[in-house]
Amino acid sequence: MKIVLIGYGKMGKTIESIAIQRGHVITEIIDIDNKNKINQDLKNKCDVAIEFSNPESSKTNILNCLNNGISVVSGTTGWKLDESEFIELTKKTSTAFFYASNYSIGMNVFMEINKRLATLLNNYSDYEAKIEETHHIHKLDKPSGTAISLAKQILENNSKYSNWELSPTQNKQSLEVEAFRIDEVFGDHKVIWKNNIDTIEISHSASSRLGFATGAILAAEYIFGKTGYFTMKNLLNF
Repeated sequence: MKIVLIGYGKMGKTIESIAIQRGHVITEIIDIDNKNKINQDLKNKCDVAIEFSNPESSKTNILNCLNNGISVVSGTTGWKLDESEFIELTKKTSTAFFYASNYSIGMNVFMEINKRLATLLNNYSDYEAKIEETHHIHKLDKPSGTAISLAKQILENNSKYSNWELSPTQNKQSLEVEAFRIDEVFGDHKVIWKNNIDTIEISHSASSRLGFATGAILAAEYIFGKTGYFTMKNLLNF
């Protein structure tokens, strides 16, 4: 495939390396200084764009791509995603949009376990849940998009909580999410359920960016030739 990279930080460079290893060609690199290149001419240079930029510009980048007939894979977090908006837009423009807050296959398996655990504990209200996440000091959003996804899964599958809040919280109906920014940590997430008898913990730790980058390339390969809105559930057949 011919791939355009939008965002050329550490993730962008890792994606570039893996894409080349898998036989793809990077035809254009777009960063903060040349965003005006997201136009009709770019469509002729690529089969898909992979977008890992920043929360302030991500949605604009994605909309510009789709409106110019360019399918997009995005993993930028920290902005509000309205799925219905992109479902309609991909139909209108005959494009594909693939979004995930985390492209790691291991993390997405972890998320399925998280949903199951929340469901199993729904009838045991004495258990209290908490989410902890740790990332590198360069990460702009807090908490992580993955932590928010984990929290939403718990809210959807366990009636104990009505919303989530960044720690500290005094509201018993709020699921507490604690976020740490330490050194160069790639991404650690932990879900803890605790009562006065015992504690249940599930956790996932990323040892490099390779898992995220590989997942993004797999997503790009998956949407090639397709139209519509897609997530890791589609890719992994969950």
